[in-house]
Amino acid sequence: MTGTVAHDPSPATAGPPGRPLIVTEDADLLDDLLRLCAAAGATPEVHHGAPDYGGGWEAAPLVLVGDDAAHRLRGAARRRGVVLVGRDQDDSGVWRRAVQIGADHVLMLPDGEQWLVDRIADVAEGVGRPALTVGVVGGRGGAGASTLACALAVTSAREGLRTLLVDADPLGGGLDVLLGGESAEGLRWPAFAASRGRVGGGALEESLPRLHSLRVLSWDRGDCVSVPAQAVRAVLAAARRRGGTVVVDLPRRLDDGVAEALAQLDLALLVVPAELRAVAAAGRVASALGMVVRDLRVAVRGPYAPGLDDREVARLLGLPLAGEVPVEPALERAHGTPGPPAATGRGPLARFCATFWEQALVETGGPR
Repeated sequence: MTGTVAHDPSPATAGPPGRPLIVTEDADLLDDLLRLCAAAGATPEVHHGAPDYGGGWEAAPLVLVGDDAAHRLRGAARRRGVVLVGRDQDDSGVWRRAVQIGADHVLMLPDGEQWLVDRIADVAEGVGRPALTVGVVGGRGGAGASTLACALAVTSAREGLRTLLVDADPLGGGLDVLLGGESAEGLRWPAFAASRGRVGGGALEESLPRLHSLRVLSWDRGDCVSVPAQAVRAVLAAARRRGGTVVVDLPRRLDDGVAEALAQLDLALLVVPAELRAVAAAGRVASALGMVVRDLRVAVRGPYAPGLDDREVARLLGLPLAGEVPVEPALERAHGTPGPPAATGRGPLARFCATFWEQALVETGGPR
């Protein structure tokens, strides 16, 4: 069980990682709190008695106070990030003691263990604002969604933002291949199939292949073509906690895993070639996406069929227009092998991506 003390809401944890502070003389409770800190990847500072109010008490990003120690902290300076931890679910006096020490939360073990692990892990990782998360999906096959997703990620990384590119389409051939890094060392989706609960954001980032200054989570060339929805939720939540941007290349088919990815998007781009059949197909995709995605926009790709332009395609689909995705035939390196889209920062596709990020970051309050 967890509860919030109404007069003093819990703040969002931000800034550099720090060590949580534990204050208790209850040996059994201390063992439990040390175990939860270990599960969250944090090494706490422990005080069996009253802490140094001018030092560790004020500097710790999170303070876990055992209910046995609450009476000794009544004179402590008020601060945020204090959690009163107890075991007796029927003790109504715990709320009074929480108010007396200025606690943000009251937590009872064992029911509140997962909440507390997540909170401690936030402190250990130094969590700030979540990443701006953008999904890209084709209105029909061959619309160029994967190319646009890679170009957006490459452009974001080139602008100096922490960037993660996520391949959510197991049948798409692999975005690592499109980026020329199919042999790069690092984990792919099948390695995360058993993930449950919380995945460490820093550990996730370090485990993935690094290509063109960004991290890529793609599929391997094995037989695995899906991961459980819980794993998708855990991995994308970890990716978002690191800030910056996350770009997700999505399939047109919807299953539980894709639904989890859609639920974490800030906005999605539906890439639609400017031809009538593509618009008709995209209408069905838009109907399905619109039930989950809060902000769905259409990106139109030429050449245009007679009577169509980008605004007309957006009108037919009833979606806001994100812009025209330019055709860029020369995506090749000097040696003739496919090059990463928008890698040079020049050309119409790179300019489209730079403009998109500039507008999206302004709309969401700047870099995260």
